[in-house]
Amino acid sequence: MTATPADHEACSALLRSSGSSFALPIRLLPEAKRRGTTALYAFCRRADDIVDDATDAGAARATLDRFETMVCDGLTGSRVEDPVIRSLVDTVRRFAVPPDEIRAILAGVRMDLDGGVSETFADLETYCRRVAGAVGVAAIHVWGFTSPQAPAAALDCGLAFQLTNILRDIVEDLARGRIYLPAEDFRACGCDIDDLRASRIGPEFARLAALETARAAAAFDRAAELDRMLTTDGRIAFRAMFGVYHALFQAVRRAGLRIFTARPRRSRARLAAAAATTLVVGPWRCRRAFPA
Repeated sequence: MTATPADHEACSALLRSSGSSFALPIRLLPEAKRRGTTALYAFCRRADDIVDDATDAGAARATLDRFETMVCDGLTGSRVEDPVIRSLVDTVRRFAVPPDEIRAILAGVRMDLDGGVSETFADLETYCRRVAGAVGVAAIHVWGFTSPQAPAAALDCGLAFQLTNILRDIVEDLARGRIYLPAEDFRACGCDIDDLRASRIGPEFARLAALETARAAAAFDRAAELDRMLTTDGRIAFRAMFGVYHALFQAVRRAGLRIFTARPRRSRARLAAAAATTLVVGPWRCRRAFPA
């Protein structure tokens, strides 16, 4: 299935309207890879919006079922009318993206419909691997990579980015009835999930914040290895994305237990500066250039 220019423009319009921090890094790619990466983003955005914008879990599940059926039909060669899905299928075929990664993304989004608390960190890793790690693996197939270890590093990158999202968005997710942090971590740090739900944030929550940010920091360290495994095109996009997300992570880490009461923020200027600096110095040295 070959996507038309209008199909790709529909994906670009979705990216522009989203205000995503990925927009700038994606623009740094050459045209064909930029279109492919934008198609991946648009697909993920559409899937996320089905769940995030839903007011009824049953209706959301039915809509996600229909969306998944169209995606699977497209991947198996059937004609579909949705321009985002046509662009996605074109990207999968053009860049040999493993279709299982696309299915994993949908499986991860489906986990959000349950809205339950993860019991263990392994449970949370499974979720992150699906909704973010699979995106990273798909993206490096579009960008180009030079090492068989690159997919594993892309999974670590997805984990680092998704943990950052989770820690940054605790308050917003709680309003949707979602708590992603593992129940075992609450207990280990002397915290109570019901206190989080009631906004009773005591000093013990600082231990929980420190535990989760340490895990994210370790994932960023492992993800930095991806830099040496990518083609030049991919390395440029990766560095910009890494710089943006590491700057977001720094805001989370600095906030400490305040992540449980307000969303940490970075200005667009600060994020752009972090992306530009990481483009020049690489992911390892960017942490010195922008210390937490």
